[in-house]
Amino acid sequence: MSTTNTHSKNGTLSPTALLESILFVASGPVSTSRLAKTLETTPAVVEGLLRSLEEDYKTRGLRLQRTGSGVQLTTAPAASHVIERFLGLELTSRLSQAALEVLAIIAYMQPITRPQIDQIRGVNSDGALRTLLSKGLIEEVGRMETPGRPILYGTTPEFLQYFGLSGLEELPPLANDEEE
Repeated sequence: MSTTNTHSKNGTLSPTALLESILFVASGPVSTSRLAKTLETTPAVVEGLLRSLEEDYKTRGLRLQRTGSGVQLTTAPAASHVIERFLGLELTSRLSQAALEVLAIIAYMQPITRPQIDQIRGVNSDGALRTLLSKGLIEEVGRMETPGRPILYGTTPEFLQYFGLSGLEELPPLANDEEE
């Protein structure tokens, strides 16, 4: 069944259209197994439907964002400026250089503790961590099993959305550092 055809011959919605409807109302990432159970099909069929949607969305204002085993519907990164204007979001919500440094360290080295981040940067990162936590770009993902049990930080689905990534594997590769 074609993904551009939303209705079958008997007037019901196509499996792709039903999947799109579920993703539209989902409040966050949904696992392919849950989607398969809801659609009464297999995860492999759902993956095929998701690939069809991804193809359809390449020229539209929506995207599928994959997070671990989950998938969710998001807006295209190229639409961010009009969405920010529509929602009345201030442009002052841009990240500082320090916050960007901390975010990059977390993105590439997660899970990671504040002392590890401070060691890499050579300065205290408390303020930048607070900013990133308040914006929902990072979260506490656990505690290290060492004395003091420091908090481990990792990125969130909002981080991926903020930077227009569908997964961490889309981060640009780090340059080889010969000094280490």
